[in-house]
Amino acid sequence: MGKLNGAADFEALDACHLQIQQQLCNLADLVDEVSLHGLTPAVQAQARAIERFFSSTSRKHHQEEETQVFPELLASDDADMVAAVQHLSQDHFWIEENWLLLGPQLRALGTGIGWPDEIEFLQQAQVFLDLCNDHIALEESLIYPESKVRQIIATAARDQRLQANASTSTSTNAG
Repeated sequence: MGKLNGAADFEALDACHLQIQQQLCNLADLVDEVSLHGLTPAVQAQARAIERFFSSTSRKHHQEEETQVFPELLASDDADMVAAVQHLSQDHFWIEENWLLLGPQLRALGTGIGWPDEIEFLQQAQVFLDLCNDHIALEESLIYPESKVRQIIATAARDQRLQANASTSTSTNAG
């Protein structure tokens, strides 16, 4: 995929952020459940669902941001914006690195095979929660609004060009 092609693309990105935030809440609840009750069937089911989501949907979302949202902002003349986007891109790296440690632990919880070290699991989960929550906050407060404004401006400019071309074509054909 290339650039964003309209409001529907942002609606999809925003909807995915809501799903990510819900799964982060589920992970926080799972951490509490593991701390209080250990491995239960409910913990196993929740761990499987969280692991599936972050191993697929969330990773795809980050790839879409890297290819659809970030490039235009990285080309900006606004040094603060470029720095923020570079920070978010680096976040994607750290989130992935942390996921490579946390994902297998969630799979182990989900299957009940290879129970992870509880303290290590709790620490990795907290790091992942912090990274993702901070990351989303920056995207939602700065990057997405700026990208949406740029998309509106680009769409208006394109529509204006199309209208000008249509007017030129109509007046040429009339003469």
